[in-house]
Amino acid sequence: MKFTKSSFGLTSWAGALSLLLSFFWATAWAEEGLLAPQQVIQHSADELQTTLQKPEYKKDFKKATQLVDGIIEPHVDFDRVSMLILGKYWKTATPEQKERFKKEFRMLLVRTYTTAFTEYANWKIRYLPLQMKPEDKKVIVRTEILQAGSQPVAVNYRMVFTKNDWKVYDVLIEGISLLQNYRSSFTDEVARTGSLDQLITHLAERNATAMREPIGGPDGGNKGS
Repeated sequence: MKFTKSSFGLTSWAGALSLLLSFFWATAWAEEGLLAPQQVIQHSADELQTTLQKPEYKKDFKKATQLVDGIIEPHVDFDRVSMLILGKYWKTATPEQKERFKKEFRMLLVRTYTTAFTEYANWKIRYLPLQMKPEDKKVIVRTEILQAGSQPVAVNYRMVFTKNDWKVYDVLIEGISLLQNYRSSFTDEVARTGSLDQLITHLAERNATAMREPIGGPDGGNKGS
């Protein structure tokens, strides 16, 4: 799998993040016997599988992103994700900056997942055995993404039990961490410009531009950049 640099200074996840669509609507293998963290992913997959394939969502990107946002929001620990991504900059950020960053990064992910839905289909997900104890508060849900004619792709979810529910806070594709990838890019951006506000503004501008573009966009639909 090849990765290139995007114009944002992020590693391009156009191909890799398309596989994250499995989190939403891929068909689960061996659904019976899934443990609670696996069920969170599988239930979200079922909900989006029955809705996102409808024509009106392929035609209306904004409507599709609203649907995706509503389904994934309860199952992703965006507070933890934002804190881990910004690292030392999170500690010195104001409450307003934290909320703005969380909002814009969440939209970045939602756009990416929604774009993946419009461009890829026919993925299946196979859950690998999950060894966990009743007292465990963190687990890694290991899966394989399957498509006819292709080798399985490892997609693993780091999850934490918080507020009486299991939530995703990182995704690893073939061992590459989404969280670490963005952390490296974003902290480099802040270090270079000396401004967390500038990073947040840049994110907001890209999100706004992407939402105004027609489906497919001028660059072939790369709304996740």
